[in-house]
Amino acid sequence: MSKPEHEFFPVADVGFTVCPGGDPKIIERILSADAESGVATRILRYEPGADSTPMGVQKHDFWEEVYILEGSFTDLSLNKTFSAGEYACRPPGMPHGPWRTDEGVLTFEVRYRVQP
Repeated sequence: MSKPEHEFFPVADVGFTVCPGGDPKIIERILSADAESGVATRILRYEPGADSTPMGVQKHDFWEEVYILEGSFTDLSLNKTFSAGEYACRPPGMPHGPWRTDEGVLTFEVRYRVQP
């Protein structure tokens, strides 16, 4: 299976939902997803004051690329703040987070698996 084909469409037509973990200040807009593999392309929003500490350090079994569109957040493990215009490319297993933001942050994320 793979992500479905989509021609251009208004992203604003896709609603935000609360991310796994249940914090109402951490929401996502899934633009495309593959239910079988669990990978997705999404817009992620941390509202001002959001803190993902209860979810702990994250490690995925897929590649994840993240571009910060607006705002900033701090990786509490690294004690480093990342801001709009910055980009990350994380291979499977790379630890990151937890995250906290005072001003809020909006990211564009692409997740995928690479077949051997």
